[in-house]
Formats: sequence, C-alpha cells, structure tokens
Amino acid sequence: QVKLVESGGGSVQAGESLRLSCAVSGYTVSSHCVAWFRQAPGKEREGVAGIGRDGGRTFYADFVKGRFTISKDNAKNTLYLQMNTLKPEDTAMYYCAAERGAVCISGFCCLRLTRDSTYWGQGAQVTVSS
Repeated sequence: QVKLVESGGGSVQAGESLRLSCAVSGYTVSSHCVAWFRQAPGKEREGVAGIGRDGGRTFYADFVKGRFTISKDNAKNTLYLQMNTLKPEDTAMYYCAAERGAVCISGFCCLRLTRDSTYWGQGAQVTVSS
C-alpha cells in the first residue's frame, strides 16, 4: 500500500522559511517523478514544483521560482520542499504527489498528471502572515 505523509508545515511571518517533508512508503521515489501541489481556500489545486525520476529535470511554477527548491532523498524515500522568502499568498495546504505509473521522466510532466494518475498525501498547512 502506497502512503505519503507530509510534515513540516506551520505558521511563519513573511520572509521566513519552512521545509516540508514527505515520507513515502510502499513506493520507490527513485523510480518515479514526484511533485508538490497546493490549494488555498476557495481556489483550485495548483502545481508548485516537480522533480524527475533521476532527481533532476525539476520544474517550478512561476510564482515560486527562485524561492522554493524541490529535492528527494532516494535512500530515505523522502521528498522535500524548501520554501524561502515566504509570502502571505503562499498560504495554502501543501500536498505531495507521486505518479501511479512510470510515465513521466520530468518534473514538468509530473505536474500535469491527473488526480487519478497520482498518489496523494493528506496535506500540510502552511500559513504566512504579513
């Protein structure tokens, strides 16, 4: 059974940093693309960052480019999202996601998988105050 568990969320002031972790079991992150999404209240879920099978081929949404960094530790089977210079508009529930098949090589492709093609974690709340 595949399980994704996020941690590291919290409440911070604008300009501060947080690092989200996603521990994955029943699945090998080194063989698949994985990604982070987020959803703010009243808004659609949106892709934040994706990383390819080989740990490269990362892709970032424009609104986090230069501030967030996605990475994965194959030995720990864990995905990370380092978030720097946080803004109030980054406030959202953050979800890690992993592709069900082995279709995608790049992080860009991973962010475009449908919900049914992806395993999801339960989410981690990030709140940024001004």
